[in-house]
Amino acid sequence: MLDISSDEIIKNISDINDKYREIVLYLMQGRGNIIPMSLIDSNKINVALTDTYEQFLANPQKFWKVNFEYMEKLNNLVTGSVAKFVGQPIDPMFSPNNKDKRFKDSAWQDNVYFDFVKQFYLMSSEWTKKNINQYDLKPEIKQYLDFITNQFVNALAPSNFIYSNPEVLRETLDTGWQNISKGLDNFLQDIKKSEDILKIKTTDKSAFKLGENIASTKGKVVFQNDLIQLICYEPKDQAHSIPLLIVPPWINKYYILDLSSNNSMISFLVNNNFQVFCISWVNPDKNLSHKNFEDYLKEGFLEASEYIIKLGFEKINVTGYCIGGTLLASSLAYLNANNINYVNSASFITTLLDFAMPGEVGIFINESSIASIEAEMEVKGYFDGQYLSNIFSLLRVNDLVWSFFVNNYLLGRNPINFDLLYWNSDSTNLPAKMHSYYLRNMYLNNLLKIPNGLNLLDVPIDLTKIDCKSFFLAANDDHIAPWKSVYEGIKLLGNNEKVFCLTSSGHVAGIVNPPSSSKNTYRVCEDISLNNEEWHAKSDEHKGSWWLYWKQWLEHNSGDLIKSMDYHNMDFIEYAPGSYVQKTNVSKE
Repeated sequence: MLDISSDEIIKNISDINDKYREIVLYLMQGRGNIIPMSLIDSNKINVALTDTYEQFLANPQKFWKVNFEYMEKLNNLVTGSVAKFVGQPIDPMFSPNNKDKRFKDSAWQDNVYFDFVKQFYLMSSEWTKKNINQYDLKPEIKQYLDFITNQFVNALAPSNFIYSNPEVLRETLDTGWQNISKGLDNFLQDIKKSEDILKIKTTDKSAFKLGENIASTKGKVVFQNDLIQLICYEPKDQAHSIPLLIVPPWINKYYILDLSSNNSMISFLVNNNFQVFCISWVNPDKNLSHKNFEDYLKEGFLEASEYIIKLGFEKINVTGYCIGGTLLASSLAYLNANNINYVNSASFITTLLDFAMPGEVGIFINESSIASIEAEMEVKGYFDGQYLSNIFSLLRVNDLVWSFFVNNYLLGRNPINFDLLYWNSDSTNLPAKMHSYYLRNMYLNNLLKIPNGLNLLDVPIDLTKIDCKSFFLAANDDHIAPWKSVYEGIKLLGNNEKVFCLTSSGHVAGIVNPPSSSKNTYRVCEDISLNNEEWHAKSDEHKGSWWLYWKQWLEHNSGDLIKSMDYHNMDFIEYAPGSYVQKTNVSKE
């Protein structure tokens, strides 16, 4: 405990009062929302309320049962807590999931008060969800109601409040409320830099500098247009004869694949004798609002790959990540329709080609939400990347929102330096026309999977005609591209030389998986004629990084080792990471 005088405590409380008043003024102005108002679908809420009310009136006995069970459990919980208070050994009625970090402090188990608060919360959460689940609702209404309920339940967790979080309460008593004063300072800094959506600081941005300790693999920008810069990385003395072009997502920035030196996939590939090229997408503003998905195909994939071919390579291997993989599949179908065959193999990383089951993201994909997004984009000319970042954070709200809320605003601490979270906070905008096309044709209408369902650059797109060797990677805990949906996508391609690999973890952490990390696993099975459950049952699990398995696959499909290209005498525009990646979405000051 710090040696805190009464005067210091009084000063801290006075500061807290002043800061609280200022924060309230910002909140009254509509600043600092955690959930974007565009996600509040009043039509779905009204339908849900009407349907549940009618079902309750028709059969009230069915719904009272859950409440009677709740009261019985509450009585047992109180009885058990009293017994624990007088020293009797009592097993808990409710325990958090092993992955739930909110209740890791020992006081949640050892202290009778906090143990009761924790169990009461878990019991009430279960009761709330049971009340929702027992109603017979349309799938889209049910999914949306589940999402809203989860946000409500997670927001009310006792870990999010001073007097019901043992760690925060200890810190408050030990520092004489200094932590709360510092926490409100942190909140004020964040809300002043935010507009309607609160941008919680998740890492110390000053700790990272592009080109120095992040996105620092040596390379040159050798080509650029309105949408991309093409980076050519400095190869080893020898490299495989077939180079690799990486098509990253244009949601956030390419350097998720080139983070710190110890977890850079691009550096790993270069060090293993691959000649690597990577697209760095521009961060668009309203001046590029007219750019469509076709422009991303033409100016992104086609112009980049054609530039590489002009360097003297006969074939290229290509890798697409997330929406970059969706573009890659569209591009391969386009090339096939035009009898262009310079692509030797394709790797698809957490890529959706069949959008029938988009997972939790599907909550936000419907006619009314898309119309709302389009109305906003019509004004701005682009979809604000901060909104998208916020949506993804809400899908893992405890890890990506509330943990930082507690650390920054209640404990009054600064977040640790973490390269992945630095990248995650470096959001990018999406051109209005492109984003509207993508949402409607891919997600809403799922036309990419239908042969000739789409026309791009006046060419019908048929994924079944893609005949190059292909590697698909999915992540077991992916909430953006669910692995079972990725698995369905591999079956759309026409060739038989296809490999499917399933890694542990999620959409990002599962991909940033260097061999030095021993905590992850991956599964493989050559028979992709099986349904997804059968495939998983028959697959073999391997400890370690999927990077090593993919490297072996790439080596078999990248030709012999030869003397590297004349990298040092290449014409270039600037050194990597280039200028396009440097453009940030400036926060409001």
